[in-house]
Amino acid sequence: MNLPSNIELIAVLSGAACVAGLILAVVAIVGTTRPARPNSGPGLRRLWQGSGSTPREHRAHQTLLVGAFVAGAVAFLLTGLPVVGLLVAVAVPGTPWLLTAGRAERRAINRIEAIGEWTRRLKDVSGTGQGLQQAIIGTVATAPEQVEEEVRLLAARLQAGWHGRTALLAFADEIGDPVCDQVVAALILHLTDRGERLGDVLGAIASAAAAEVVTRREVEAKRAQPRFAVRFLTGMTLLVLAYGLINPDYMRPYGTPTGQVVMVLLGAAFVALLAWVRSMSLPPRPARFLAPPAAEEVLQ
Repeated sequence: MNLPSNIELIAVLSGAACVAGLILAVVAIVGTTRPARPNSGPGLRRLWQGSGSTPREHRAHQTLLVGAFVAGAVAFLLTGLPVVGLLVAVAVPGTPWLLTAGRAERRAINRIEAIGEWTRRLKDVSGTGQGLQQAIIGTVATAPEQVEEEVRLLAARLQAGWHGRTALLAFADEIGDPVCDQVVAALILHLTDRGERLGDVLGAIASAAAAEVVTRREVEAKRAQPRFAVRFLTGMTLLVLAYGLINPDYMRPYGTPTGQVVMVLLGAAFVALLAWVRSMSLPPRPARFLAPPAAEEVLQ
């Protein structure tokens, strides 16, 4: 086996740097879809744990990272081409990211529906004459599954002595939707003025939440075509990669330094195309109007 020349080493390193830059660009774009948590930690730790908020989501993300490393190493050993290994490593976490473009929106719609249902239950419980804190605690047992954990945590904070406004703002931050902000704003105003029309306000917000769910589901149905295009292009990409792994003749033209550079450029362009088509299938993130509680409020 001949040792690689300096030109070949430079070409390989340049290809690796280009693909690494592509990976960092995708991570940067994806990372802006969720606000950073105050305790998210250093960059490497955040990259290892992912953007999930539960241990299960962290384990799934870590499994993908390990699978990407193993798959990239296997692809490199089969083809002897480092850029192929890097592209396969990108494809392992990138494929679920592309194929599950609508999952976050469907989850958000289900959470809005759950917030509306919980708001109706809170209206019914508060109408029995109980105080707001006791009414919230009384809804824990019947809270919808999609928001059960957040409602339970809200009740636990109130029972632990948190200030009502701080606990409600933390609840709204965990849900992260403007419909929940409306409910929390009404509850905070009730804590301030003790008005007698809380039930009417909660009923109106619950009705508005139901209308929001209907509208979002209609929009979600219209985005099926771009998401099909994402799945089709992703499937074609995986087939090309698989064919290249089992057919050395197909990958032979890319074995030269120039071929590696061409592969980097084509891979970067194709990944950018897939990311662009995926972005077209996602609705704009609705703007919230409530800020999370300040750190000094939480520590009080």
